[in-house]
Amino acid sequence: MAQTVQVTFDAHDPRALAGFWAEVLGYADDPPPPGFDSWEATLDAWGIPPERRNDRWAVSDPDGAGPRLFFQRVPEGKTAKNRVHLDVRTAPGRTGPERMAALDARATELIALGATVLTRIEPDVIDAGHVVMQDPEGNEFCLD
Repeated sequence: MAQTVQVTFDAHDPRALAGFWAEVLGYADDPPPPGFDSWEATLDAWGIPPERRNDRWAVSDPDGAGPRLFFQRVPEGKTAKNRVHLDVRTAPGRTGPERMAALDARATELIALGATVLTRIEPDVIDAGHVVMQDPEGNEFCLD
């Protein structure tokens, strides 16, 4: 049987980081459980105190094609480079200046959402070119 994949992020602010990634990928917040109109109503019914309502959050691909992203609050900050990162396929099939222009345009959009550019790798014989970025909490990802 095929397995599904969920990608989990440690975060200081799960809802905010989930919102960033939802914008990047075109994802949406997971809907509340059946019988509830909103997450606030759900958390009220479950007796979750206000200070715990940002302990975790999840977003999913509305088309069901991509993995669910789960964000969990942790007390510690990020201290080293990610060992796993996401490649956001921004310019598949494009090459040369057209590819890099598409990557730069998307990087500019993501900077407005709180991301930062770390490195811009120019195309060469091995690499088609990509942009290494960080999300608002410092997690590396690439625009590819």
